[in-house]
Amino acid sequence: MTINRRRFLGRSAAAAAILAAPMVRAQGQGNPNVVVVGGGAGGATAARYLAKDSDGAINVTLIEPTRTYYTCFFSNLYLGGFKEMDQLGHSYGGLAATGVNVVHDWAVGVDRDAKTVTLAGGATLPYDKLILSPGIDFVDGAVEGWDLSAQNAMPHAYKAGSQTELLKAQLAAMPEGGVFGMVAPPNPFRCPPGPYERVSMVAHYLKANNPTAKIIVADPKEKFSKMALFQEGWADHYDGMIDWIGSDFGGDIVAVDPANMTMTIDGEETAVDVCNVIPAMKAGRIAELAGVTDGNWAPVNAADMSTKADPDVYVLGDASQQGDMPKSGFSANSQAKVCANAVRGALTGSRVFPAKFSNTCWSLIAADDGVKVGATYEATEEKIAKVDGFISETGETSDVRKATYEESEGWYAGITTDMLG
Repeated sequence: MTINRRRFLGRSAAAAAILAAPMVRAQGQGNPNVVVVGGGAGGATAARYLAKDSDGAINVTLIEPTRTYYTCFFSNLYLGGFKEMDQLGHSYGGLAATGVNVVHDWAVGVDRDAKTVTLAGGATLPYDKLILSPGIDFVDGAVEGWDLSAQNAMPHAYKAGSQTELLKAQLAAMPEGGVFGMVAPPNPFRCPPGPYERVSMVAHYLKANNPTAKIIVADPKEKFSKMALFQEGWADHYDGMIDWIGSDFGGDIVAVDPANMTMTIDGEETAVDVCNVIPAMKAGRIAELAGVTDGNWAPVNAADMSTKADPDVYVLGDASQQGDMPKSGFSANSQAKVCANAVRGALTGSRVFPAKFSNTCWSLIAADDGVKVGATYEATEEKIAKVDGFISETGETSDVRKATYEESEGWYAGITTDMLG
């Protein structure tokens, strides 16, 4: 399966045509209110489709604290030197132009009985339907010796922006022959191939700028997404530079000391010059405050992404516990369109179509060496269930790998336009 910008936007146009089916609304009533919290791949897409396709029949408000959205997807390419930071940043002006009321503030509370959202600035917003797409937060104590107070010494860089820039600066400041350490997260987590693409991009940078440096990865898992593809690529491009330590060899027994810049893996302490700590993850805080999580993630109904706890609250993307789909930007965008269709139908009487989902995750291993994995999904009573899938093969030609990378560039242009206009 090949996806480029035209194909991705074509699919989006088809989805828009579906969402734009005729509406039935009672006369003489005020417009229903939808509040969307989180302006990433899930929230921005849901807000845009609801505002655009309801043609003014629904009041849509997006709550997002940042004025520039930096995509986590493709942020590893900034570390590798393939992207500039401003290429990953996107404004909300196009979204506002579609009729979304964009409010730059923090959502700090949800009263599900009163159906209101409270903002840090003091405002209280009423809703008929609430869509939460807050991304991820980190599990306290997930990595011994690390918490958010240590994120400047040992960045996570798993929320794109200043943390990504900090990690790049630390990488550039490594001494000759230095050591880059990573603590990889346990499942489930945002972007399953993400840490390993990051290892690849760090290795690419070091090969060009610090070729005697070493990379050590402590991983609590026995295997990871696209493992054979990444390990083949590491052997081909960065032979001898990367030491991946899985749970079979103590990668799940790790501690860090930010003050002394050390990693301890299964009792063996190693001095590191840079340490990228990616802790265990959970749903963004507002989902917990809304009371729709199981303690970590928000269980949802596959047909419309509504939460198990409240049919008027929906959770998209990374924060949701939905079944077989990975936590990715593509997944969030796909789920948002299903959710927008369902919410518009519930509020206006427009037609609701059966839920269908898709995902593709691309990764860059080296220059023009791109790989991908993806699948299609359907809604069942129990979960979002995988229907079929595909993955790049080991041993592919350089032409195939280059085409895969170029495909990912087209997708990036397509999804950011689809999200933000």
